[in-house]
Formats: sequence, C-alpha cells, structure tokens
Amino acid sequence: MLPIVNKEKVTALIKEEAKRLGFISCGVSKAEFLEEEAPRLENWLNKNMNGEMSYMENHFDKRLDPTKLVEGSKSVISLLLNYYPEETQGDDVLKISKYAYGQDYHHIIKSKLRELQEFMTDTIGEVGGRAFVDSAPVLDKAWAAKSGLGWIGKNSNLITQRVGSFYFIAELIVDIDLVYDTAVTDHCGTCTACIDACPTQAIVDPYVVDGSKCISYFTIELKNEIPVEVKDKFDDWVFGCDVCQDVCPWNKFSKPHQEPLFNPHPDLLSMTKKDWEEITEDVFRKVFQKSAVKRTKFSGLQRNIEFLK
Repeated sequence: MLPIVNKEKVTALIKEEAKRLGFISCGVSKAEFLEEEAPRLENWLNKNMNGEMSYMENHFDKRLDPTKLVEGSKSVISLLLNYYPEETQGDDVLKISKYAYGQDYHHIIKSKLRELQEFMTDTIGEVGGRAFVDSAPVLDKAWAAKSGLGWIGKNSNLITQRVGSFYFIAELIVDIDLVYDTAVTDHCGTCTACIDACPTQAIVDPYVVDGSKCISYFTIELKNEIPVEVKDKFDDWVFGCDVCQDVCPWNKFSKPHQEPLFNPHPDLLSMTKKDWEEITEDVFRKVFQKSAVKRTKFSGLQRNIEFLK
C-alpha cells in the first residue's frame, strides 16, 4: 500500500481505526509545552499534595513537554476506553473501584495501541512514536482535554457530556503532523456534588484534589500505616474510590463497556462483607490474578480491610 500523505485523510483514518479497536473517542493535539498546566503542577507539588507519590516530582520537564519525552514528536493522539460495568457490587460489601473489576487495563490498552501503531505504519509508512497508558510522565487528562475529548471537572477527572467519566485515557505520541482538535467548554456549572460527597474532603478547591487525602491514595499508593484521623471515613472502600464519579450528574449517561476482558471475575460480585473480611491469600490470587488490585498485594488489601473494622 502506498503511504498516504494528506494529513486530513490520515487523521480521519486513525480515528476510524481507533473506533474499530473499541476506543470510544480519539482526539489529537499538537505536541508542545503545556503552558497552562506548568504553574498548576508546580503549585500542587509545592503544597505536597502528591503525598508519598514522589514519582510525581520526577521528570517535571518531560511531564509538561512531550517533545522532551519523545524525540521528534509532533502530535499527541489521546484515546478513551470505556470501563463502566454492566453490573456493580451490591450494598453492604467492601468495595473496589470499577476500573479494577476486570483484567489489568495496562496490558489490554497497550495491545490496542500496538495495533493502532501497526495500522498507521501500514497505512502511512514508517511512524515513530511511543504509546503511554498511565505509566510514564504524561499528563493524560490535560492532553485529552486539549484534544477536545472532554473537560477536566471539579473532581479533576476528565468528563464528557456523552458518557461521563468512567473510562481510561491513553496516548500515542508520534512524529507526524495531524489535524488538531480544539478543547470543549466546561459543563460543571455551579454543581458541587463531587466536592460535597468526598468522604475525606480531598477536593480542597474546585478543580484541585489533594492527592494525599484521597481514599485511592490511602488504599493503593500509601505504603505506610493509614493515618488514624481518616478512620471511619472510607465508606467501605478497600481499593480505590468512585464516590466523586458516582455522584457526578454526567455519569447518568455512562453505558456498559463492550470489552469482555473488563468483565469481573465471577466470584467478585457475589462476595459478601464476611467474605471480604475473611479473605485468604488463595482467594485473593484466584479473584484478582489478572486485576489491577494485585498492585496493593494481599498484605496491602488486608491492611485496608483491617482499617475498616
């Protein structure tokens, strides 16, 4: 096949292929320094809102400028993949974030991104670039917003009018010029549902989340003991937290995903509170063998469960 050089046609073909691969949205931005994000990130780090997430302080320049991260890069392709489940955990159980119900998203999305890269090479010719899935110094929400895929809400999540916020964000940073999209407007309005509902008051200002106060931070990132001052504030969450998304009015438009690998292990949804409290390492391995919950390890999950008692 002869390489296609018309950037309008190339951009349209990439978006078409992304849709075929199951991504719900695809947008493109020029690879350049994120001028607006720089002071925000610096301020957030200076206030120690990253807690023990010291990796957030690394590669400051690369985090803000993709051309320093991927040599010769010209475009950032942002993609969204839905993970909203058809069925959720019941009431009066210990809860995990919906994104961790199924298999680890890193592997699933990386595989799709590889397919998209191969398609681009086959269609356009040799394309240099790298794929990113929440595992490198890339401000994925900022790029998705810049690419017109949604706006960053008061809970600091990317939100869309069409499907809410229950999706993963990934990027391909590539060395070809494409047609760039424009940002959409903010539709949070006067709503403060997420701020009012946060069990640990982690949303300290509209659009500012103190990561060191978030339940997700305490249950996943924090390796030391959970501070006693947040005792009885976890609302039964043992891995992650979805409260600010569950109360967001835009998530009434969430639709169940179509990715079989995101379906929960059959035993997960039937686990009672007692099952959780008496979980063994064998059950942990069986139910969460391929899940992102593995990240906290059995010992970490046990710590979180004990903290709720």
